[in-house]
Amino acid sequence: MLRHVLLFVCLAMAATNDIFAAGQGLVRPSRVGMSADRLARIQPFMKQYIDNGDLAGIVTLVARNGKIVHFEKTGKLNVETGEEIELDSLFRIYSMTKPIVSVALMMLYEQGKFGLDEPVSKYLPAFSETKVLVDGQEVEQEYEFTIRNLLSHTAGLTYGVLGDTDVDKMYREAKILSNKDLAEMVSLLGNIPLLYQPGTKWVYSVSVDVAGRLIEVLSGYPLDEYLDRQIFTPLDMEDTFFEVPSDKVSRFGTNHQRDRETGKLTVIDRPADSRYTKQVTFFSGGGGLVSTAGDYFKFSQMLLNGGEANRVRLLSPKTIELMTRNHLPTGVSSGFGERPGVAGTFGFGLGFGVATSAPLTTHGSAGTYTWGGAAGTIFWVDPKENLTAILMVQMMRNPVPLRSQFRTLVYSAIVD
Repeated sequence: MLRHVLLFVCLAMAATNDIFAAGQGLVRPSRVGMSADRLARIQPFMKQYIDNGDLAGIVTLVARNGKIVHFEKTGKLNVETGEEIELDSLFRIYSMTKPIVSVALMMLYEQGKFGLDEPVSKYLPAFSETKVLVDGQEVEQEYEFTIRNLLSHTAGLTYGVLGDTDVDKMYREAKILSNKDLAEMVSLLGNIPLLYQPGTKWVYSVSVDVAGRLIEVLSGYPLDEYLDRQIFTPLDMEDTFFEVPSDKVSRFGTNHQRDRETGKLTVIDRPADSRYTKQVTFFSGGGGLVSTAGDYFKFSQMLLNGGEANRVRLLSPKTIELMTRNHLPTGVSSGFGERPGVAGTFGFGLGFGVATSAPLTTHGSAGTYTWGGAAGTIFWVDPKENLTAILMVQMMRNPVPLRSQFRTLVYSAIVD
């Protein structure tokens, strides 16, 4: 009996040490109005997808009132070597880069470096003569797109990889997302017409990549250095970067997608061959960062704290309020978050998707802000519930409804 007790204690200590090795500590869920039994449903639920071969590895984190109540891992970091995923494993966070870069730009806004409604061309002259493509003809902008337009994806830009319009084709021909650096990208973009008149539509786009170049011009630093100086170092985000350091590559795993013919999980990016482990010069503000669940929690908690964490203030609470309210013009919808035929409750702020009212089809609160990445990652901050949640996975075009299921499991654990 004593041996069993000692074994249990050793296993519990190992799990606890694993959590603290990731720089975080757990508290009893009951202390913050959450159910331990209900949170305990998350890990075995995720494990089903691993056991079925649908996904490789998953890390989930939940915190309330600034206290982590759930931090779990399951599955493989590298499906080819069989290496297990860990709490401090590194993930391609893709578009979860956007909120970080948006915060970085708004830090310069607080310093009076620019106004939100100033034209971007004031600081990036490459856009001074950019036209709009209307019915195959290039026409003048009705008003020049602004920095507010950039951060809310209403500037008239597109992505080039998500659509098949004439403008998207021009982006692909110019290899907009494969340039030497952000300056070269902006130079090419300025010669391509906008997809629509600024402010008239919401189209997911390279806007935050342009915002990254704006940061470089306004601050005088390359984007990677500015983020490290102003956000990563102050928040002790030691595992967030554009280029994975050689001594951390062992914590960086494979990325995957499902084979269309066999339905099986296949590897599409290996650490040894990945662009994230090579020299990076194109610092994509829209999707270039690698991070951990623990690091992204530090960033998310800073937002929930009103711009302050680790005894460091990055932004004013009023600026966080500004960023996390809907900035879409009347009649413009983001098109996210609801089933067809259901009135929209999801707008867009300055770098985040924003719940303009309580969701009609799932759990959540008005004022919740969120964003995800192409490989299935997601985070959200619910100020009403004082809640942050993070899901890390590496699966492109993920057919599994993992995000919505995780949301249900998290909110179902709130009991007070």
